[in-house]
Amino acid sequence: MTWQGPATLAMVAAEAKVSVATASRVLNGERKVGEPHRSRVLRAAERLGYRPNALAQATARGASNLVGLIVHDVADPYFSTIADGVVRIAEEHGFVVVLGSTRRIPEQELKYVTALHSQRAQAIIIAGSRTTDQTYLAKLNKELDSFRGGGGRVAVISQNRLGSHTVQPLNRAGARDLAEALYDLGHRRFNVLAGPKNLTTSTDRLAGFLKGLARRGVARKSVQVLHGAFTRDGGFELGSRIAEQDIGGTCVFATNDVMAVGAMAAFRARGIAVPDDVAVAGFDDIATLRDLVPSLTTVRLPLEEMGVQAAELALTTAGRSPRVISVRGEVVLRESTRPR
Repeated sequence: MTWQGPATLAMVAAEAKVSVATASRVLNGERKVGEPHRSRVLRAAERLGYRPNALAQATARGASNLVGLIVHDVADPYFSTIADGVVRIAEEHGFVVVLGSTRRIPEQELKYVTALHSQRAQAIIIAGSRTTDQTYLAKLNKELDSFRGGGGRVAVISQNRLGSHTVQPLNRAGARDLAEALYDLGHRRFNVLAGPKNLTTSTDRLAGFLKGLARRGVARKSVQVLHGAFTRDGGFELGSRIAEQDIGGTCVFATNDVMAVGAMAAFRARGIAVPDDVAVAGFDDIATLRDLVPSLTTVRLPLEEMGVQAAELALTTAGRSPRVISVRGEVVLRESTRPR
């Protein structure tokens, strides 16, 4: 009977007329095996189409060449831009990045961490807001502690709440600066499109925005806060509500750019002109804003560089105490918020 499955290590050894142990050492990259055995094993592996068992190799070495990157939403340009920076640095260090998208489900994030741990990944990089759910954070921290205890490395692009190397965007400061800039343009009544109440990035940006307005003397009653999904569709839904219910306000601040894009689409569908009828601002400065008309006022974060920094922390700081890199955003005023 002819063997129809993938080639095995034993088949390579038999083809090369060497022991299985010798074939294993050659295929695992050991240089101590001399000629002609080495050449025979490599030729046999190529003839048979042999592919090493990555999990078995990782078990033998104590770790794989994998770096896990876990994001909330792979379709969101915020995360894809960060991923570009992570991949670039990982490849420079000879690692392969595997990507997991949680769809903003905390339990899915934990599943990815557990899976990467079992696959003996070298490092895990987590990008995305932390939740206010303390029970979940305790579970995630426990799993990450176990991963680190086995030699794994962790870096986070988010709030500094996981005891790991962290690239931390200063969301409150950026939103505060934006609020003051919008006030200086002449705006006095605002609608804020906030994400879910348990999402720390959204709550931080909301808090910073309210603080900036308070510093300019704007009363809290002049700010209407609407909560929804932290997505383009969430922004569209809230923008539609503002239009249909005639909520009022001269300026809309969306706590991320994709919500702002959704809100602008909703306004356009109902004949509301931006910025003539209402101004709109976002936060992040995602790349797709370059094609948006009118161009969107926002708070610019160096997203790709944040990915680079997180990857370097995870891959080049083994054994060092957790380091926090704070990243401050820059207010960028564009056509969506002309002076009143």
